Amino acid sequence: MVDNINHPEHYKGKTEVIEMIEQLTEGMEGNKAYMLGNVVKYIFRHEKKNGIEDLKKASWYLNRVINSEN
Repeated sequence: MVDNINHPEHYKGKTEVIEMIEQLTEGMEGNKAYMLGNVVKYIFRHEKKNGIEDLKKASWYLNRVINSEN
């Protein structure tokens, strides 16, 4: 049975994407953590959900982080 709330198919792999995002953003606060979490989310789901559109979304969020660091 598919559980799109707790374990959506487009986020499944050897490790759940939410766990990777939690590790990546540990100790971060605010927008940077949010935006980097979205980068990971969109990259990992792109083949199972929205393809190139999700990769463009990941790029958009990553560019926001890069621009905020300048």
